Amino acid sequence: MARPPSPSRVPAHRSCDGTGLLGAVRAAVANLEAHVLEINELNVYPVPDGDTGSNMLATVRAALDEAEAEAEAGRSVERIAAAVSHGALMGARGNSGVITSQIFRGMAESLGGNRRFDGRDLADALSQGAKLAYAAVATPVEGTILTVIRESADAAQAAAKRDPGLAGVLEATVQAAERSVARTPDLLPILREAGVVDSGGQGLYRLFQGAWHEVSGRAPAMAPGAFRPRPGRGRLRHGTPSRGAPDPGVRRRVRLRDDVPRSGPPRRPRSISGPSGIISARSVSPSWWPGTVGRSRSMSTASGRTEVIAYGLGVGSLSRISIENLDDQATDVREHRAAASTGAADGPTDRPADGPAHEPASPMPEPGTPLPDLAVVAVAAGEGLAAIFRDVGVARVIVGGRSANPSIGELLDAIAAVPAREIVLLPNDPNILLAGRQIASMPARSVVRIVPTRNAAEGFAALLALDSDLDAAANVGPMTEAGRAVQTLVVTEAVRDATIGGRAVRRGQTMALDPDDGLVAADDDRETCVLLALDGIEPGYELVTLFHGKDVERLEADALADRIRAARPDIEVEVRHGGQPHERYLISAE
Repeated sequence: MARPPSPSRVPAHRSCDGTGLLGAVRAAVANLEAHVLEINELNVYPVPDGDTGSNMLATVRAALDEAEAEAEAGRSVERIAAAVSHGALMGARGNSGVITSQIFRGMAESLGGNRRFDGRDLADALSQGAKLAYAAVATPVEGTILTVIRESADAAQAAAKRDPGLAGVLEATVQAAERSVARTPDLLPILREAGVVDSGGQGLYRLFQGAWHEVSGRAPAMAPGAFRPRPGRGRLRHGTPSRGAPDPGVRRRVRLRDDVPRSGPPRRPRSISGPSGIISARSVSPSWWPGTVGRSRSMSTASGRTEVIAYGLGVGSLSRISIENLDDQATDVREHRAAASTGAADGPTDRPADGPAHEPASPMPEPGTPLPDLAVVAVAAGEGLAAIFRDVGVARVIVGGRSANPSIGELLDAIAAVPAREIVLLPNDPNILLAGRQIASMPARSVVRIVPTRNAAEGFAALLALDSDLDAAANVGPMTEAGRAVQTLVVTEAVRDATIGGRAVRRGQTMALDPDDGLVAADDDRETCVLLALDGIEPGYELVTLFHGKDVERLEADALADRIRAARPDIEVEVRHGGQPHERYLISAE
């Protein structure tokens, strides 16, 4: 990566108005967008659901959309900053997205009332952003995005005391973020064991880097890959995409734009060997890229994901990168068949292509009609799990979860559609918990309480402890206890070689993980892995339920159930359709 130039070479950008702030936000989002795959691959656990980059990108895209809309009415620093803050909050997905939104919130609070701002104002805004980010997390952990924002803010404060020029302070912020991200494995052993830096911190660094490029007048860095390991670091992956064998049957769709008008016909795509892939390019809204001409291109190639991205970077800059599995069409057919045969298909849902499903709005009571006292809203990672929640009386189910975390705005919409005075929210995923806690602190028509369920099986157990005669606050404790009383396992496949808790796992092996992603068992044979995992949990359970995922045929799940019954004839085994996309099985033992 080309490092920022020395302070003497930085153009003398001393301060910034609302238009400049909007331009910096655009550039920050574009830079994160260009590196989203890099950030997703910085996954501590070798599971196929790394989504930190995607969640952060969805969050800042929502922030930019809000700011662009506000810019039509006025471009003051205060209004743009407030719009960025509100858009980020409503669009926040996952824990990384919520923390990012809190950084923006703190910055907006600090910049309020300013017509222009300089480096001192920026340093104060970053410090306030760091303060609110830490406050949003119940137990802050160092070696994460929290460390990166705090150390970046400290560096900005020190630079502002030397020279309050905006470009110089932002340069110091970028450099501090880079150093801080590189140090995260020293602070968090789990990162060091996995051989990666913190993905949330890396995403924040990319945002700062993009903003600095805009303010300093530099061209954006095009190559993915932020860091090289420091001497003695070993094989830590610092934002460099995996060089492993590409995934079979995957279609890569990349959105391109041309920054510089070209003369003559477009370059013809070169041939790249590997599994089938597609790059399609579509023009980008001119409001995002003033002064550039959006052009449409498409090409078909064969490529691994790294080579596809490298090719696209050679043609133009990348945005809205997505990876789609061609096998999903066949999988969807199997999913529909399985849902129909198990009763999971209980009506259509309106699912966006890249986000959670939304149910039709519940009819609201007539004015003056008393609202019911208590209702439950739940998040479910698959349609089968969602159908079970509906069957047991959950008022509203959002189909989302790993790699499809619902935003705060979507959660708020679901809650607002439920006519009840109090709502119990079951997030059923650790990465949705922080968003739920933000919602619980917001003023709303209904009082919202969170039961911190980590998966749907805990959610089902928690519902058994719901007492409709008690209010939401009184239900939280018993429901939480009931959810944690059930033992659960997630069965998936390792997407790379890794070490988890001191135990080596090879790519392609089946893994059984506990609700906190601790490794319980791993084996080349899937059924053997499940049996080892059941032997490894606390004994005394009498019922095992297998919720099979989207890519699992019912015959396979039944065969696994038979194998468990043969090994443990004293245990009752049930098979249910879950439909979760990234886990072959969610298993509960009670």
